[in-house]
Parts: sequence; C-alpha cells; structure tokens
Amino acid sequence: MARRVAVIGGGVSGLAAAYRLRTLLGDAATITVLESTGSLGGKLRTAELAGRRYDVGAEAFLARRPEAIALIEEIGLAGELTHPTAARSTVRAGGRRVALPGGTLMGVPGSVGAVADVLSDAGRATVAAEGDLPPVSLGGEDVALGPLLRERFGDELVDRLVDPLLGGVYAGGSDSLGLRATVPALASALDKGAGSLTSAAASLLPASPSRAPVFGTLTSGLGTLVDRLVELAKPDIRLDAPVRALHRLPTGWRLEAGPDVLEADSVVLAVPAPAARRLLEGVAPDASAALGEVELASMAVVALALPPGTELPDASGVLIAAGERHADGTPFAAKAFTFSSRKWSHLDGGPVFVRGSVGRFGEPGALRAADEELVRLVRADLAELTGITAEPVDVLVTRWGGGLPQYGVGHLDLVGRVERAVAAVPGLAITGAVLHGVGVPACVATADAAAARIAGVP
Repeated sequence: MARRVAVIGGGVSGLAAAYRLRTLLGDAATITVLESTGSLGGKLRTAELAGRRYDVGAEAFLARRPEAIALIEEIGLAGELTHPTAARSTVRAGGRRVALPGGTLMGVPGSVGAVADVLSDAGRATVAAEGDLPPVSLGGEDVALGPLLRERFGDELVDRLVDPLLGGVYAGGSDSLGLRATVPALASALDKGAGSLTSAAASLLPASPSRAPVFGTLTSGLGTLVDRLVELAKPDIRLDAPVRALHRLPTGWRLEAGPDVLEADSVVLAVPAPAARRLLEGVAPDASAALGEVELASMAVVALALPPGTELPDASGVLIAAGERHADGTPFAAKAFTFSSRKWSHLDGGPVFVRGSVGRFGEPGALRAADEELVRLVRADLAELTGITAEPVDVLVTRWGGGLPQYGVGHLDLVGRVERAVAAVPGLAITGAVLHGVGVPACVATADAAAARIAGVP
C-alpha cells in the first residue's frame, strides 16, 4: 500500500524532508505539506526589490558544511551557486569601524594581536593576561558562554566582538547562549586539557588562512531552492493550514488542520519550538516539555535599494557592537548592515542593495517601531556609519517574530531528550533549526535524518 506522510511546516527543513521522502519512497507515496502561513520557505524568502530578486530572510549558508551544497548540486542548481567577493566585513566598536579581525574562533582570540585593533589599551591588557589565569575546568558540564568569556577576557572583547558575531547567527548575545552548542570545538579543546581559552582557540585555528569560501548563495536568491524542492517533491501543499492537534491512531495519525481532518501513516514535524511543543504534548510529553524550555529571538530585515551609482564602503558589511551610539548619543537601532552589492558580484550594477538587520534577544528596542519609523531609524544608522543619505528607490521591511531559537546552557542535553522521546513513537520524526544548528546546512541534515527515519532507511 502507498505510504501517506504528513509534513507539518513548509520551511526549508520541511521541504527538504519532503524532497528526501520522495526520493526514498517513490512516486506512489502521498506527501502532504501543511504550512500555517500563506507562503512556503520559512526563513528563506526571496522578494522583488527595485525589479530584482533579493533575499530578505537568510541571504547565505555556510559553505564549509557539505549538506547545503550537496543538496543544491543534487537538485540541479549548481549553476546558480556563487560565493562572496573578496570584500571584507567590518565591525563598529569603540566608536570606530575597523576590519573584522581574523585569528579568532567566533571572536575568541588565539592571541591578543588578533583582536588588538578592536580593543582599547585596557581591553588588550585583559586579553593578554587570560593565559596567566587559573586553568579552565568544565568538568564535562555546559556553561553560559558570555559569563565565562567576561570572567576571562573582560567585557570589552565580548561586547565589541563576540556578541556582534553571535548576533548575526542567533540574534542573541553570548550571556544567554551555551558554550557546547554554540562553540563546540572550543568546549572540546578545553575538555582535552587546554588550560586557557586563548590556547584552546589557538589550537583550533589553521596555520594559514583557508582559501575555501566560507559562505554561499544562489544568484537568483535562496527562494529558488524552495521552488526547486517543491517541484521535485511534488507534495500536496496546503497553505494557511495550521495544525491544531495531532492524534495517534492504531495504525497511523490524525491531524486537525483548520476545518480539515487529515489521516497519515507517518508525520514529520518541521515547525518552530512552540508549535512543536503544543503538538507533542499528548504524543511525546517528554519532548514537549523539553521544547518548552527553548527561548526565541525576533528580528527584522530592512532591505534598501539605493539609486544606481551610490558609493558603498569597500566592505561586505558592518557588525555593530551593543552599546554603540551616534555622535549625538543616539543608540543604533540596527545590529548589522550587509552591503549586498559589494558582497555579491551578481548584485553589482543597477540599484545598490543594502540590508539592515534589527533585533537582539531580550532587547526588542527598535522592533517596537512601525515599519515607516523602522526604515527611518535604519537609514539614520546607515548615514552615521557611511555618510549615505540617498533616498531609496525601493524599501521592504520583513519581520521574523520568534524567528531564531536560542541555544542556551544545556541545549545539547535538551535536544537529546527531544530526539529520544520522538524516537520512541513509531511513525514520527522531527527536524528543524531547534535541533543541531540554525543554518541551512544543519536544517538539511536534520531533514535528511527525519526522512530516513520515516522511510525506514538505516
């Protein structure tokens, strides 16, 4: 008998799972994707801005993890794969915009020289002395990353470098994130006997910088990945169909989605933690309880198309340290800008594209502003950083409420609890950014694992 699989959630995780299920189960299977909103793609969203396709959600993926590139090649999109230009990123810290330093592991330096340009004399002295402190001993436990780094390196390194870098990944600062889930290599080096954070970072840094590209994207936007997965998965798509309840039957599942009731042999959950917690409450209560502990951060992307010929800085973008202010004392609303027309060669020519990112975990700040005011604030930040005051030819504000899960202390244990509880329920699998990474490659990896479980593939 042909298999019936319901995939709850139409983001990249759910669609990658649907595609993999199609390859494993064949054309006879019925695959239904239920998406609570009116569009597919989740955090991958390519919009039209000034007549061009432009990403207003995730704009790149980590190219040094293999899963995203392997999937792109498998589904015939290799010809669209591209990598950033040689333009370097910068950071606004201590009232100055300087090149983002190399020689660090997510901002944790292998030497004081690596971060000298970002710090004051006092900050450099504190970093230089870290190796003389008593050895770090984790005892196999997880710890909050921020307090550990502040104790060893002082506040300045964390505020000026570590938090801006982590903010770009999680929209959260290091004080609320766990060491083992966010910088696992550093934790491993400490477990193996590195006496200091500086020596642990130094042991993990390559002897010479790698020439392999760090990031990748698609020239027509990451929305093309969404479209291609849908084309190949050939699912029955139901939009505006939030699943209200999930029930186990003797031989399968019953899903309540709006006014409709759907029966399936198997279910893949590919939704954010709050929705997954609710649906699993009566099905896998231990998993539900664990997911209830996950906190979320909200953010917004303000996409600006500036007039052709607008001169951008010679940089791919700028991260903004927490606490940075304009010359008149006004705090920055944005946490980062991407100078897209500098970063991506396929966007060069015609309108000049810039995107400002707003929102840090626990600090709604400018996110409370209406769209028009948010654009004004972000444009004021851009003018302060670059001197650019040109009136945009097009603007688009995209908000991501609760868009990014926070990997707090003990996150790996929490994920273990979720996965063990789900594994004990036949015909059920889970995927998504809440598990083993928030980026596209990590989501693809969990989607493949979920599909393999449903298909019974070892």
